[in-house]
Amino acid sequence: MRGSPLFLCLFSMSCWVNLMPTAGDKIFHFGACRVSMSMTEIRAGFTAIKANIQSRDPIRTLSILSHPHSLHKVKSSDRCCITHHLFTFYVDKVFKHCRTEDSFVNRKISSIANSFLSARRKLGQCREQNNCVCGEESTEKFKQILANYEGLNVTSAAMKSLGELDILLDWMEKSR
Repeated sequence: MRGSPLFLCLFSMSCWVNLMPTAGDKIFHFGACRVSMSMTEIRAGFTAIKANIQSRDPIRTLSILSHPHSLHKVKSSDRCCITHHLFTFYVDKVFKHCRTEDSFVNRKISSIANSFLSARRKLGQCREQNNCVCGEESTEKFKQILANYEGLNVTSAAMKSLGELDILLDWMEKSR
């Protein structure tokens, strides 16, 4: 029994360390929710493949995320909702259809996808706890993004969306 205060101290310390963001992680505030993400890792992965992905985009006149009704001017209370939708969109629609013949590019896409999956899971838990609901504005903005995406064939839309990832990352950083 003599070792139990030491054990309790070590256990508490390990829990505290696991809750702290790791180096390079940033805390994002999406409405009532806070999510830690390694933006440095995501940006580095995207930067490494950006030129390759964007060169595969056959339609340069259309944008999925840059639209007057997309991400700009989202109310603070709606950021949780639209961000969760966007993480789900990227995990379920975009990353699944972005495969290339280049294994380096595929590994980078997989790494970014894993980061989004983890963030979506954390954001989803927070949304449930805080009963975040989607406002009409964020619902309309997300519908526009889906309409832009679904107006193209699956592979082209996925590559275009991945090529526009910096738009989403910039928006997330501005809304911190």
